[in-house]
Amino acid sequence: MTELKFEELLDAGCHFGHLKRKWNPKMAPYIFKEHNGIHVIDLQKTIAKAEEAANALKQIARSGKKVLFVATKKQAKDVVAEMVKTVDMPFVTERWPGGMLTNFTTIRKAVKKMNALDQMMHDKDFNNISKRERLQVQRERAKLDKNLGSIADLTRLPSALFVIDINKEHIAVAEARRLNIPTFALVDTNTNPDLIDFPIPANDDASKSIAAILKYMVEAIQEGLNERMLDKENNNVDEEAVEDNIEVAEDDSKNDAQEENRPRRPRRKSTPTNNQ
Repeated sequence: MTELKFEELLDAGCHFGHLKRKWNPKMAPYIFKEHNGIHVIDLQKTIAKAEEAANALKQIARSGKKVLFVATKKQAKDVVAEMVKTVDMPFVTERWPGGMLTNFTTIRKAVKKMNALDQMMHDKDFNNISKRERLQVQRERAKLDKNLGSIADLTRLPSALFVIDINKEHIAVAEARRLNIPTFALVDTNTNPDLIDFPIPANDDASKSIAAILKYMVEAIQEGLNERMLDKENNNVDEEAVEDNIEVAEDDSKNDAQEENRPRRPRRKSTPTNNQ
């Protein structure tokens, strides 16, 4: 995992906050100063909080758990979709379906329906139905894929939530807090960082700023996945070594048993020689 550099964050515009009149007072610890009526975020604290969040995400990925990324705003959706796909994590870039976490069973039903439509469309009898019915099925499938496509493989609740703009995604944050799911997020100067377990103070409106932070998080997740793979390989090697040792021990015990059960020749009595 590469080190997050101050100059990189500065070039990406991560330090730009909102107008002073739009600020949330709880963001005061993360504000460096005010310049021309705009708050400037302290990038040193951004780096510290980003490293803390990256280490936590790395451990989650290493344990084989999923992190759900949520970013429905225009500046973030394409960046999130492109980067998160590389680590095979679920993401929501369209409208957040209300109750997705708190009513997860209903979401799973919608996913099953989408899979059923897939089977129907691949069936040889699909072309025998009317054109109008085929179009209805295809439109319904496209709608489900748009809303649920990226979370179709999510068979259980995610272990963490990463959010871009917690004001816009307040429903997702509220659901995660209700279920005690750890939350990670970019927090701008107009948000309440107390709502997030791992807040990262940064500009959440510029795509470059979002990409800079997200790249660091994705690298941490990838590193966790790589370490998980190495752990599995080492465990397999250890198991094979243990099995080999067991087989050798069993062979030795069999040989010992055979030696004990083998009849032995009686010793010949030596006759004394007469030296006289």
